[in-house]
Amino acid sequence: MESKVMNRLDNLGGSLPVENVQELASRMFKDIPARYIRPEVESDVVSVDESLKIPVIDLNKLLHHQFCHGELAKLHSACQDWGFFQLTNHGVSEEVIENMKVDTEEFFRLPLEEKKAYSQLQNNIEGYGQAFVVSKDQKLDWGDMLFLLPQPVARRKFRFWPNYPTSFRATLDKYSSELQRLTICLLGLMAKNLGLDPKKLANMFEGGTQGVRMNYYPPCTHADKVLGISPHSDATGLTLLIQANETQGLQIKKNGNWVPIKPISGAFIVNIGDVIEIMSNGNYKSIEHRAVINPEKERLSIAAFHSPNMSTTIGPLPDLVKEEGAIYKSVSHENYTRLVITMKLDGKSLLDDLKLE
Repeated sequence: MESKVMNRLDNLGGSLPVENVQELASRMFKDIPARYIRPEVESDVVSVDESLKIPVIDLNKLLHHQFCHGELAKLHSACQDWGFFQLTNHGVSEEVIENMKVDTEEFFRLPLEEKKAYSQLQNNIEGYGQAFVVSKDQKLDWGDMLFLLPQPVARRKFRFWPNYPTSFRATLDKYSSELQRLTICLLGLMAKNLGLDPKKLANMFEGGTQGVRMNYYPPCTHADKVLGISPHSDATGLTLLIQANETQGLQIKKNGNWVPIKPISGAFIVNIGDVIEIMSNGNYKSIEHRAVINPEKERLSIAAFHSPNMSTTIGPLPDLVKEEGAIYKSVSHENYTRLVITMKLDGKSLLDDLKLE
């Protein structure tokens, strides 16, 4: 059954082809193409409060009997109040992370024609290009990506996996499996905090889909007029992100303002996605975030998105709706995926569509 569903999802749609931004940025021009200009960027309020920082969670403490109670409380608060946290002592080796960073940077250093060998195909979300471009008149993001689906392993499409750098495929294989393991661990701890059987969420994500999006944001002399990625919440369950170089750019929306995130060296930035907000019946929140552009330096990041297996219904878990009732609809995973693929990034519009009246 799962295989049949996955086969149907192969042709649900993809992104319309657009110009390569890395190539566009390399040209000398006075005016940015109109489709990239975002007037709201200049008027948006960005917080300058240095004390406003997302929580930092120590996985060692979460797993250590002596410290777990206090750290579990911190994790619960982070998921309820922020939807974002930085995870330290996570058990993924520095070598695995560094190799992923290096190979990602080397891929984006390839000549454009070599990168184009891995371009997205019609009606397919994987490959090199941009995502969520669903109309010819929507605003575009100032960035390129390579998006791959490493999990489940049996569904890998190596046609989109670069042959260069030569270590890329082995690097991503290792990185993917390590992050899948870490995600299952975190979901067990979150389930415990929600008063569920610790295996409840983990079992739903075993054999689930993992998408890895490698982002390249070129510098732009008019950085105050463009966005690297539009404001959105992640449609998936749990996202683990690393910044692949020193240039910052991630911002989250908190109390109506944009709060810059300063990554801790070696830590993962973890955020709750829409699927977890739905399953937790709103107890845990997915948060709008965006990427801004640096006027002088490129930025690279790597985001790994984790979703439940295709047999899982996307809806509030029965154990969490007994008192207040469900606030979100329940839909099949196939229909949910269909919605996600065919929508542009637009805040939390997907969740708004799934709310019960």
